[in-house]
Amino acid sequence: MDLLKLADRSWPVLGRLMDGHRLIYRATNGVIGHHIPGLPPILLLDHVGAKSGVKRTAPLLYIKDGADVVIVASKGGYPKHPAWFHNLRANPDTTVQIGSERRPVRARVATPEEHERLWPRAVAAYHDYERYQERTDRQIPLVILEPR
Repeated sequence: MDLLKLADRSWPVLGRLMDGHRLIYRATNGVIGHHIPGLPPILLLDHVGAKSGVKRTAPLLYIKDGADVVIVASKGGYPKHPAWFHNLRANPDTTVQIGSERRPVRARVATPEEHERLWPRAVAAYHDYERYQERTDRQIPLVILEPR
């Protein structure tokens, strides 16, 4: 079975589930949605469309690195980066909600040295990242969200 084709067909359903997750996360101020058993913690990333200018919010797994937060632009191993990655490159100053805390951050792509150090930690937190990397020819970027 081609998992990417299956994911393509299920994307509308996954999108609706993520919308519901985002709404519950915000409505409960992160009490529900920040921690889901079996997954790393989840944050809500606000981002502005690079072309459209439309404000969007994406629930994403994250790991901590000191004062920074690291997110993974995996898109399940698809050949292209997720839209939020392109949006952050165009508009790096944004906000995240981590549990009940909202914080202003500045996004940047990890340097090769940071990627080498952080990638094993991301995979340890969520083992599927390794499988996603095997599915794609692109190096999956890590995005560092620094406090601002």
